[in-house]
Amino acid sequence: MTRRYIDAVRNGEKGFYIRNSLFFPFHFELLSIWIGKEMSLLSSPEMITDISDKGLLSVREAESYTNIVFRRWGDLGRELGHHKGHVILHAAEKGADIFNPENLHYIKACFRDTTAFREVVFELIDDPFSL
Repeated sequence: MTRRYIDAVRNGEKGFYIRNSLFFPFHFELLSIWIGKEMSLLSSPEMITDISDKGLLSVREAESYTNIVFRRWGDLGRELGHHKGHVILHAAEKGADIFNPENLHYIKACFRDTTAFREVVFELIDDPFSL
């Protein structure tokens, strides 16, 4: 059975990362990804819309989790940890109608540097431009 990401995020379920590989404890229909440093006048996140580009990403869905490997990045925690940046997914629940705007959400993944487990916490956000 697929676990709803809205419930998982609200219940405080956590993921983890290993270098450039990010593990989510839920499934989703992925539309786009924003990855990069916090937005400022000098930098803005990179938007990835070609989810099928094998040179850029690899997405693996197992029974109870989803794993995204960011092939062009090194260590996500080193590059985006310490509140330097984040990954934002634009997604819908697995099997939901992606053409209904009410089904679309932004999921912010934040890297926690204080644990040896390389923990990732999730937050539902309304507008990625307001970060």
